[in-house]
Amino acid sequence: MRRPNRAPPAATKDGPRTNDDIRNAQIQLIDQNGTNHGTIETVVAIKMALEAGMDLVEISPNNNPPVCKIMDYGKFKYSAQKKAAEARKKQKIVEIKEIKLRPMIDDHDYDVKMRAMQRFFEEGDKVKITLRYRGREMAHQEIGTKLLDKVKADVAEFAKVEQDARFEGRQVVMVLAPR
Repeated sequence: MRRPNRAPPAATKDGPRTNDDIRNAQIQLIDQNGTNHGTIETVVAIKMALEAGMDLVEISPNNNPPVCKIMDYGKFKYSAQKKAAEARKKQKIVEIKEIKLRPMIDDHDYDVKMRAMQRFFEEGDKVKITLRYRGREMAHQEIGTKLLDKVKADVAEFAKVEQDARFEGRQVVMVLAPR
């Protein structure tokens, strides 16, 4: 059985429409110097762009009539690419760092963990605090609860509780996020 011969789908172009792709009869024209020429025929605007050795680029298609500008489309695309790359570079992926505690932690060990936690918050990362009970420590859960309350109080000025303490088997998990 033969299949009907179908034409491939038209390639969809990303980015603004240019020159002959602009389908409106009239447009609002801004020339290469930034001068607003008001509403003119699209054909006339395309001729003006060609005479200037540039392209007619649709800047805001949703206006009525759409706003078009005479500019070098290659340079326009290049600068847009640069802006997008710069935006990606500035993005920070928030990581979740984990600090593990025990209910009977010593003062110095606690201070070291708190300094590490503060450094994580300064870097903009979230901190997951895991308090693990071993053996008979499960009988004295109030010690762990007091410790987590102390942690909350100590980090209150530079972090907020994102997920309150909850039990997961033999451990309690709490998530803090930087302010």
